[in-house]
Amino acid sequence: MAGYADVKRRIKSVENTRQITRTMELVATSKLKRATDRVRATRPYAEALHEIVSGLYSPSLSEKYPILRRPDVTKRAAILLCTANRGLAGGFNANLIKRARNLMEDLRGQGIETELHVAGKKGIAFFRFRGVEMLTQRTDISDHPTVDDAESLIAPIRERFESGEVDAVYLISSKFKSAMSTPPRTRDLLPIEADAQASSADAYILSPSGDVILERILPAYIRNAVYTALVENAAAEQGSRRTAMKSATDNAGDVLEHLTRTLNRVRQAQITQEIAEIVGGSAALE
Repeated sequence: MAGYADVKRRIKSVENTRQITRTMELVATSKLKRATDRVRATRPYAEALHEIVSGLYSPSLSEKYPILRRPDVTKRAAILLCTANRGLAGGFNANLIKRARNLMEDLRGQGIETELHVAGKKGIAFFRFRGVEMLTQRTDISDHPTVDDAESLIAPIRERFESGEVDAVYLISSKFKSAMSTPPRTRDLLPIEADAQASSADAYILSPSGDVILERILPAYIRNAVYTALVENAAAEQGSRRTAMKSATDNAGDVLEHLTRTLNRVRQAQITQEIAEIVGGSAALE
């Protein structure tokens, strides 16, 4: 059995760890509230924008706007992976990275070349360690992303699609359902698919014409899709971190309870031994 001083040191160490994890849990909870508000604010606009673009789309416009082109055969695809810059968030980053690896393997199995674009230190570190080439590496996206962040992230990839260098663009991020549910999601960002259930252009009174509106709105649509993904990713990260830190705090409490019982047994054993020594010494003097 460990000595009294050793158990005391372990208790102090676990208490310090629990204090850290508890603080991180509280910080994540605070950030999660603000991130959740941003998610709720961005979703209605994103859904309305998607409905408008899907309704205004027509095959004839793809000849006029490169961003609307639909290649007959996909030869090369770009994958944009959004991870976090920090860890201690449970399986958040690992799940996203696994989704990206599986998608790359599936595409290559179909004979499609892939190129990887990564935002987030955790994703970059993973693929860099394994020698996987990344065309874009971004670590400057904070947990409070902006529209400018989204535009700078997607602009070079969008240009590669419009020029025909890639035939498809996939976006991998977390879908924020709740603090406890943040599954990874793969979105077919480009080419843009028309939604059969969306309202047609006839449902709108257009001024100026639909194609002029598309010319202005298409870049905004792609940019907003990435922005929405970044906002949900930030909320999912904080939700996962809060869950992970709460679990760590609870586990530290269980360890402290066990160590406290161990400390009591050690103290009891020492007292019993001291009493036995006193009794033995007294008997020897008689």
